[in-house]
Amino acid sequence: MIFKSINPYSGKELASYTALSRAALDNKIQSASEAYNSWKKTDIQDRTAYLFRLSRLLKDNTNNYAQLITTEMGKPIAESRAEILKCAWLCEYYAANAIDFLADEIIHTDAQKSYVSHQPLGVVLGIMPWNFPFWQVFRFAIPAITAGNTVLLKHAPNVFGCALTIENIFLDAAYPENTFQQLVVHHDEIKHILSHEAVQAVSFTGSEKVGAAVAALAGSQIKKSLLELGGSNAFVVWPDANIYEAVEIAINARMMNSGQSCIAAKRFLLHEKIYEEFVSLFITNIKKLKIGNPLDESTQLGPLARQDLAIKLKQQINDSIKLGAELLYGGSQQDAFHEPAVLGNVRPDMPVFEEETFGPLAAMIKISSIEESIALANKTKYGLGVSIFTSEIEKALAYTKDINDGAFFINELVKSDPRLPFGGTKKSGFGRELSKDGLLEFVNKKTIYIK
Repeated sequence: MIFKSINPYSGKELASYTALSRAALDNKIQSASEAYNSWKKTDIQDRTAYLFRLSRLLKDNTNNYAQLITTEMGKPIAESRAEILKCAWLCEYYAANAIDFLADEIIHTDAQKSYVSHQPLGVVLGIMPWNFPFWQVFRFAIPAITAGNTVLLKHAPNVFGCALTIENIFLDAAYPENTFQQLVVHHDEIKHILSHEAVQAVSFTGSEKVGAAVAALAGSQIKKSLLELGGSNAFVVWPDANIYEAVEIAINARMMNSGQSCIAAKRFLLHEKIYEEFVSLFITNIKKLKIGNPLDESTQLGPLARQDLAIKLKQQINDSIKLGAELLYGGSQQDAFHEPAVLGNVRPDMPVFEEETFGPLAAMIKISSIEESIALANKTKYGLGVSIFTSEIEKALAYTKDINDGAFFINELVKSDPRLPFGGTKKSGFGRELSKDGLLEFVNKKTIYIK
């Protein structure tokens, strides 16, 4: 099987990649297992030393790596550079904290000494998406490897160039051979990989449908899985909010990466007292965004990663309009490009409310009370995060237990941060990445008891 990497802006083929044979795949899994047997014995202080080398390589080659991201999946070049630098920050964070996070946890019992030791599991499979082709991989792989595991990466086919480059970065940082390997395989091979006795866990970031299938496969093998799936984050604006500040943040929250983010703001729940003003300001600011070649420094919105993604978004918009939504701005689509769109009169029975929309679409919903905003924020099968904008911080905090999502942001867009755990509830998945929680996801918390 041949996989082709296509530049979504030009439509030109960038490279092609031949799928591994079953024998070659098995060799890679076995080599990851052999590498694990050595890597797990490496002192944690030595393991963290590699992270500084990774960070330096990422910083020294930011422009080259960013250009690769942009040409493979269309992200504006300034955002691609920011993605690389965020990966460097992640490495530095774990370099500074992993030793403390993995330290033995003393527990006082009737034993002479009892404690919990955090030991690695083995080979961990990562199945990663295309929308943040470096960040998603580093977010999964860095804590897993630093904890003493080895990693196999099954990346999205349209960003195999990024996958190969990341593998080379680990080698250039002098990580032991086969500590990190990328696999050029079709998704049909996932079952075979997870069935291998050396593979002990899987981390999946992607769609709800595929995530459910991966979790079922892992469950059938009694192996741990972590799922980071879709989202339909609510962006709630109460009448006492700073509207100008809220709109400025809203543009970034919805349009970053051309709207292709699981934690992007997708449903805008606006109090009726500020609805018209907010929507008007939002559209005014949308019109100022520059759409074009993502390699141009001034471009703020590029194409979607693939043409089929743009077509799907257009269909969700059209289906919602048939149900009564009003197209307030934009919405045209050609090839992989989709113009920013703003829909008004959106109701919960419409696709743009019920489904995840992966692109530059803002669904505007008018609400009449704070209680209604909380109810509608929860009225989704997803549970990644919610943003609430208000000048009454304490009042917002009082609702933290009423929101079911994995994150609750006040006066800020939902975003990932190496220092904070990241993950969702409901159909958005389970498990946590980043922070101490992420480092301990793929470890054996072993009880040690001495009488």
